[in-house]
Amino acid sequence: MPESPAPPPTTAFARLFARATRSGQAAAFSLPGGAPLFLAGEAAENLYLLVAGRLAAVRAAPGREPRFLGLIRPGELAGEMALLAASPHSADVIALRDCEVLALPRAHLLALARRDPALMIELSRLVVRRARQDEEMASPSEPTVFGLIAVDGSVEARALAEAIAEAIGAMGSSAAVAGIEARGETAEWFSALERAHEFVLYAVEAGQTAWSGQVRRQADRLVWLAAGAGTPPAPSADPLDPVTPLHRQADLVLVHDTDCPAPTGSGAWRVALASARHFHLRRSNSGDIRRLARTFTGRSVGLVLSGGAARAYAHVGVIRVLKARGVPIDFVGGASLGAIVAAGLAMGWEIDELEARIRRAFVDSSPLDDIAFPLIAMTRGEKVRARLARHFGDRDIADLWLPFFCVSSNLTTGFSRLHREGVLRRALTASVSLPGVLPPVIDGADVLVDGALMKNFPADLMRQVNAGPIIGVDVGRGRSIDAHDLAPRSVWRWILSGDWRKGPPIVSLLMRAATVSGGGDLIAARAATDVLIVPMVDDIEMRDWRAFEPAVAAGERAASAALDGLTGPVTELRRRPSTAANRPD
Repeated sequence: MPESPAPPPTTAFARLFARATRSGQAAAFSLPGGAPLFLAGEAAENLYLLVAGRLAAVRAAPGREPRFLGLIRPGELAGEMALLAASPHSADVIALRDCEVLALPRAHLLALARRDPALMIELSRLVVRRARQDEEMASPSEPTVFGLIAVDGSVEARALAEAIAEAIGAMGSSAAVAGIEARGETAEWFSALERAHEFVLYAVEAGQTAWSGQVRRQADRLVWLAAGAGTPPAPSADPLDPVTPLHRQADLVLVHDTDCPAPTGSGAWRVALASARHFHLRRSNSGDIRRLARTFTGRSVGLVLSGGAARAYAHVGVIRVLKARGVPIDFVGGASLGAIVAAGLAMGWEIDELEARIRRAFVDSSPLDDIAFPLIAMTRGEKVRARLARHFGDRDIADLWLPFFCVSSNLTTGFSRLHREGVLRRALTASVSLPGVLPPVIDGADVLVDGALMKNFPADLMRQVNAGPIIGVDVGRGRSIDAHDLAPRSVWRWILSGDWRKGPPIVSLLMRAATVSGGGDLIAARAATDVLIVPMVDDIEMRDWRAFEPAVAAGERAASAALDGLTGPVTELRRRPSTAANRPD
């Protein structure tokens, strides 16, 4: 068990509550994790001081997700705004941990304030700070306390937690691990442990039911641990019950043998445990351990690749530079041909294999020369489907080594479709099916086409799954087509030159129309991107499937320039401040 950490910091209000407790004016009580301290609309009868644990202020509206207003840490007050205004509480305050709380009735507070006017001044200042925080619509803090819970006995939660903590320490952050030996410790003990370290990992072995319940109340985020080759449990309507809405997300780590060629059946695990994200870990694989450590600490790197037809070859050059510079890639996503390149990374292909497969699939022969009578599209799309099947087989997205997503455009609903599950090649087919050039993918009643049509650069979607830095590569900008490209040409000269294999000039027109991002999308993508890489590919025609080398070179130049402009490692671009910076004075 870790050494007992230092006691919580002392504040002026803590001293006030201590005196009030000794005189019998304040009452102490315990609040289990998940329970409300008070709810919106209730009368404000007490001022509360959090002694240990953590509280969250949440405002709920009918039919909408709860809006997070802020955290309340040990030594801080709760309920002061409604108390001073003599009005009902305007928000719910929920325990995120097992908490110890002191309550001072309003009458006693006013009596103390009459004897010490400075107390009311300080309380008013706190109200102003809280009001400003509310106006700024604060977002929930990233998790710092994780509960690693083994689903079966084939995975040792303590050993994995200690390996992750060691990797976190190697990154320069402090991490503590506690197991069942901490069962029965007080809320003050847990609160002090979390104050003394930037990250805390609680390990729960299979069958430790009582300790599991305590960890569920204590952790910011739960992480299910299971053997990837095992049989998923029966799906549960709410495997995290009982928890608050702010706790409802959990991750899943599937542990595989060291020599596992590829995961299988992962989707069933996700459904059974209702996990928000899932990760694959090979036993004794230090790279996989470091990936989890980066994810836990907000250092994981997401890579987003835009669509751009043949110009998307530049992504290969970017990846080559990232690999050479030692920049890890932990999450991947993209649109259109960018999605195919990203899928290759998620499959676990090294850069040389990725390049060789892209060459065979697109460079050696055009994927768009199976011309068809244009009732639905100008090509039959058989070549594209066959090549995706050859390279990706029937692999499910859940069985990729890296978390992956791609986007398509749903012409039926008018919205983009996010693909995070299902057969990979089917999702990729939808993501590259440029309207008029390739036939659409029919999914039930929905018609799915190229993702670039509605969201060519989906960096904002990456922010939904990755709290760490995001590298975005956009090859959809710059000059793509002008009047000269559409000038009339002799049909015979076009055929004899071999340019017909690229498709007629209308293909360029359709490609460019699909990859022109709207202003709102570009703003959202830029806001989500920490490192923006824009290869100069103006001179590469979007139908020129043989322009591999110049596109890759453009990607290498752009990536090198972007990384050279950074003042530190990519992984540190969103590093969270130490918890010491958040301690109350």
